[in-house]
Amino acid sequence: MTAELGQAMTLAEVAALPAVVDLMTAARALGIRRTTAYALARGGSFPCPVFRVGAAYRVPTSGVLRLLGLTT
Repeated sequence: MTAELGQAMTLAEVAALPAVVDLMTAARALGIRRTTAYALARGGSFPCPVFRVGAAYRVPTSGVLRLLGLTT
């Protein structure tokens, strides 16, 4: 998946996500651009939980799904 292309994810792609995704995958699912996603994560205001693991940001998919109203 390339977040730089700005292509929205389909419901099937979102449903197939693993338990934890990188920040750009979560941003793509939410329709958030790269620069904005990193700024929100750094500022602690990304719309769902974000965890810093070393130099990388990780996002639990459950938070993305909940925000999109796709939880059961």
